[in-house]
Amino acid sequence: MEIYIDGQFVPETEAKVSVFDHGFLYGDGVFEGIRSYNGKIFRLMDHIDRLYDSAKTIDMAVPVSKEEFADIIIETVRRNGLQDGYIRPIVTRGTGTMGLDPRKCPNPTIICIAIEWGAMYGDLYEKGLTAVTVAVRRNSPDALPPNVKSLNYLNNILAKIEANYKGGDEAIFFDAQGRISEGSGDNIFIVKNGTIYTPYTLTNLKGITRQVLIEIVETLGVPLREVELGFYDLYTADEIIVTGTAAEIAPIVTVDGRSIGSGRPGPITKQIMAAFKTITEQEGTPVY
Repeated sequence: MEIYIDGQFVPETEAKVSVFDHGFLYGDGVFEGIRSYNGKIFRLMDHIDRLYDSAKTIDMAVPVSKEEFADIIIETVRRNGLQDGYIRPIVTRGTGTMGLDPRKCPNPTIICIAIEWGAMYGDLYEKGLTAVTVAVRRNSPDALPPNVKSLNYLNNILAKIEANYKGGDEAIFFDAQGRISEGSGDNIFIVKNGTIYTPYTLTNLKGITRQVLIEIVETLGVPLREVELGFYDLYTADEIIVTGTAAEIAPIVTVDGRSIGSGRPGPITKQIMAAFKTITEQEGTPVY
């Protein structure tokens, strides 16, 4: 495997950053997760736009243009000979002193990793996932905005740890006011009486796959609304769907031991999953 670091491609065993890099010391940096399908990178520029928006929010200037970053990502996939892969571009604050001050880091570090990747949840796309609600609350937007895809993922990890202990495939976050936010690594949608509902993105990531689902349901003629949702809406849903680049589009069939709908992936979920597969087969930035 070859990994890009600051202008060079190096073998995995030689891919190193300084212990004084603030991405390592403080989680000071941003990243993206991107998929390639059949040698084409899916929604590449959407991911790059979000990466740069995250960087701007934390007042970090990415030292290359968006077009140059796109070329770095494409070349990383090409050098690793990937068809179906997962790509992780990262921008850290860079090497500095032991203090917090980002002004002590003059040069951000750029990294790009690409690995082979298949279906994250295996046969659970057919059976459905088990989810649990967790006590840990999603970061407040006035503290660390969830819209920033930052290297500080401890909030998500704490939710995943709790889900692991409770036996869930996925965790469902709430905000401090008891409203549904998102999963530990994906956005969430609830189907009720033929309408799809999803939380506003103030307390969750502006997901690329989330946007693809919204585009899909428009073509299917299924109504979709952004609303505030709570425990009641989860437990009484006809179907629940989670979306994310790594997870793609996946059904949740139980929450906190309660069956959702029939306890199997529902008809609207299946329609959306099939449409998503078609889109990923047709769209993308060619690598080769």
